[in-house]
Amino acid sequence: MVFSSVVFIFYFLPVFLACYLTLPFKHAVLLFFSLCFYAYGEVLYTYVMLGSIVLNWAFGIAIGMAEGRSRQLALAFGVAANLAGLCYFKYLGFFHDIAAAVVPTIVSGPRPDVHLPLGISFFTFHALSYLIDVYRRQVPVERSLVYVAVYITMFPQLVAGPIIRFHDIREELHHRRATLAMFAAGVQIFIVGLAQKVLIANTVAVPADAVFALDPATLAAPIAWLGVACYTLQIFFDFAGYSTMAVGLGLMIGFHFPENFRDPYAATSITDFWRRWHISLSSWFRDYLYIPLGGNRAGPLATYRNLLLVFLLCGLWHGANWTFVVWGLWHGGFLVAERLGVSRALDACGAVVRHAYVMLVVMVGWVFFRADTLRQALGMLGAMAGQGQPGEDAAVLGQFLTPEVNLALAVGVVAATPLMGHAVRRGIEWLAGACGGGVIGRRVADGAYLAAMLAAFLLAVTSLAAGTYNPFIYYRF
Repeated sequence: MVFSSVVFIFYFLPVFLACYLTLPFKHAVLLFFSLCFYAYGEVLYTYVMLGSIVLNWAFGIAIGMAEGRSRQLALAFGVAANLAGLCYFKYLGFFHDIAAAVVPTIVSGPRPDVHLPLGISFFTFHALSYLIDVYRRQVPVERSLVYVAVYITMFPQLVAGPIIRFHDIREELHHRRATLAMFAAGVQIFIVGLAQKVLIANTVAVPADAVFALDPATLAAPIAWLGVACYTLQIFFDFAGYSTMAVGLGLMIGFHFPENFRDPYAATSITDFWRRWHISLSSWFRDYLYIPLGGNRAGPLATYRNLLLVFLLCGLWHGANWTFVVWGLWHGGFLVAERLGVSRALDACGAVVRHAYVMLVVMVGWVFFRADTLRQALGMLGAMAGQGQPGEDAAVLGQFLTPEVNLALAVGVVAATPLMGHAVRRGIEWLAGACGGGVIGRRVADGAYLAAMLAAFLLAVTSLAAGTYNPFIYYRF
């Protein structure tokens, strides 16, 4: 089940909210509905998540009670158990392929076919952050199994994040109150995310998937660039929209989830991009891997090594494929390059040059992220460089640039920058002033804003009810 679905919006969410807001036992309601949410798409593998909950609850208590060497061992076993589960379900086949290529006389036979449980990367990282924070004494150990279970299974962030630290919501787990103002704000934020996902991401996903399904050797450069541009907008509004919906859902029930995206396509460097893109993941790797490795405290060479290792693992976290490895190292390489002097060169350039640099690096990286194989990625990059040889039946731009796609591209480009937020705020201020200002003007402006929210919601749900294309990229991670 995903948030951008008729089942969730018209069945699951209303029933959940009715029970949650009226029944006194909030944690039991949230836990029950979160398990139902997960089981809807992953009944047979719900035991993996339940096992993770019990295991990490027990390891957390062991870490909290132990001292000295025993405390270190408890953490080591807890981390190893979590990573072992993640490696088995997500990377066993990938590791088998590597071993078979390196030592074919020892490793043979078919590739292990292991099912990937939904959201395992996310709930594993939630569990790891909890154990490490308890070890560091940043949070007291949670002795209640129910609280640990609610933290890991909470459906707004269960299968696609954002990655929530236990210390971020511990106080609200124990003591929270969902006010009417928070609920109203949550509804509005949810609608914004839903519109981003359904009206922009889903629309540009059609030409993006169509172009990447073609043989790169038959693509003219404009077609290849169109496919990559559409995917660039699709992955942002797909994931940022979903994260925004998660933040809105959290507010409805009294939780404040951290911001996960901050206009990443407005970045002025790749370093700046990673301060804005998937913030919960990049900060997780910074706090639990980069800094413990030494960060930038051990000299330039160690810093470059740490950056490359972190982004190698960041790529692998996204998927067990060489394309993700290259994507991670691509970004890590540019972070190193910027520390070696590229940043100084960029500072001497104008804003247009800096932005063009960021978007070129990011879009080339998205080719590896989207492609199924390195061969396809290199073929797509060749087509973008004009090396494709389109035949008589090759796709043409007009076939993909429908009025709906053109509108989604135009709105998406603006909405991916701070311009959209500025325009909305200025529009509200202008309308309030045009209506005489004061209380009446503000009410008129607020009414117009709510009408726009309602229109966006109706457009989105109409599109979903019509059965339009509704993929979700991060569902497979």
